[in-house]
Amino acid sequence: MENLFQRLQSFTGSGQESLFLWGARQTGKSTLLKTLFPKAILFDLLLSEEYEKLNKRPSIIREMVAASDKIDLIIIDEIQRMPTLLNEVHWLIVNKGIRFILSGSSSRKILRSDVNLLGGRALRYELYPLVSSEIPNFNLLRALNNGLLPRHYLADNANRLLAAYIGNYLQDELIREAQIRNMNVFSKFLHAAAFSNGEMVNYSNIATDIGISAHTVKSYFQIMEETLIGRFVPVYQKKPKRRVIQAPKFYFFDVGIVNHLLKRGLIAEKSESFGHAFEHFIYQEIYAHSHYSGAEYSISYWRTASQIEVDFILGENEVALEVKSTDTVSSRHLQGIKAFMEEYTVKKSIIICTESSPRLVKGILILPWQDFLNRLWSGQII
Repeated sequence: MENLFQRLQSFTGSGQESLFLWGARQTGKSTLLKTLFPKAILFDLLLSEEYEKLNKRPSIIREMVAASDKIDLIIIDEIQRMPTLLNEVHWLIVNKGIRFILSGSSSRKILRSDVNLLGGRALRYELYPLVSSEIPNFNLLRALNNGLLPRHYLADNANRLLAAYIGNYLQDELIREAQIRNMNVFSKFLHAAAFSNGEMVNYSNIATDIGISAHTVKSYFQIMEETLIGRFVPVYQKKPKRRVIQAPKFYFFDVGIVNHLLKRGLIAEKSESFGHAFEHFIYQEIYAHSHYSGAEYSISYWRTASQIEVDFILGENEVALEVKSTDTVSSRHLQGIKAFMEEYTVKKSIIICTESSPRLVKGILILPWQDFLNRLWSGQII
């Protein structure tokens, strides 16, 4: 399976397209690009002197190219801080054949600014938190407690790192970027959104809890999505026989962020917190796999008005997944998937759990989570 690392490595060859590489802060974009392209010219717009230099004279990049015939690749990190620089980038791509990698933590400013979007001349990639296949001796409990941002996963105690991340980035930077005036209200919203993580989103209920309008709550969720801090999982509703719930679910981009916002404390096996975090972790894995593999399959969930639910539907009812934090899957755990199989033709139906061995029950494959992840990343699930 071709992963993002391999796809970026192929970018070292000549004649490749320019690209955008997006990802939330501390997913490792800068480290990855410096490792893969050590000889590229790099502009880091987080550095004040670099930012001021280019802000005053964007033409510096063009002048550097004019002075050398050896420049092939230019990396501009945190491009969202200076969207107008894309005019220079566009000119150099078209007229000089220079390739660019433009990385950043949010495309929101660029998409909302009336600026040059390079006329479709740049591919788009995203970098997510670490996935299990990237980590030697992967530790599930460490991942569920610390999250999967590289620094956080590796830390012996990630609480301080998570607190700093939420305070310095999730609150301060999002407030600046979205020009939110009431910091206290937005902080309350972040905590309310964490309580809604993995659940159906009800804008009105959240609005009532924190004392703002449902329209404002919806706009805050949109900001979270545009800045890559979270994403919606829509309802699967392809010609349903049963009446289905319409509200989407929402997941933060990393389970560690939710843990800290909810003050979950230490997550141990068989606890209620373990179950919620376990489902969130599996979502992170399948979402990253969908994009890293190039398969780009959709992810949705299914829930009827009578409360029958399947956690994740991959593609056009190709795979139905239920996540159960149990080491003994019983008949009651099969009910949601069995109901979905009665309504749709499903290629694979899987329950991911903490049992020790795979087994097949009434056409439903029961897989230990390790087995599922091995099959997922080796291309055997979808």
